[in-house]
Formats: sequence, structure tokens, C-alpha cells
Amino acid sequence: MREVDARGLSCPEPVMLTEDALKSGEMPVRVLVSEPHQRMNVEKYARDHGKKASSTETDDGFAVVIE
Repeated sequence: MREVDARGLSCPEPVMLTEDALKSGEMPVRVLVSEPHQRMNVEKYARDHGKKASSTETDDGFAVVIE
């Protein structure tokens, strides 16, 4: 599983890092973000590109797993 640590970054950086990870073709991708709006943006990006996204809350934000 490829992991992208986008915690503490400002939008659109988490989405841009997610895009790069998805282009690599290595699946699944786990994206770590700090804020709820970043989680929603990453999930929306994944779904808009035909991927399944699910998220869980962590101690310091959210983990979005994209398959």
C-alpha cells in the first residue's frame, strides 16, 4: 500500500499528492490528511476518477484509503 502524508498541507496540495500517487498505479493508496475538508476533497477526487474511497478518523486527522 502506498502512503501519502498530506497532514498539515494546504489545499490543493493533498489532492495534488493524491493525483500523483494514483498515477503511479500502485494500489491501494492511503492518504493522511489533517482537516475534514481535505478528507472530503481527496474522497471526491478519487470518486471522480472511478476509484472507491473510504476514510477513518485517526488521532491526528483522517486516513483515506483509495482502491
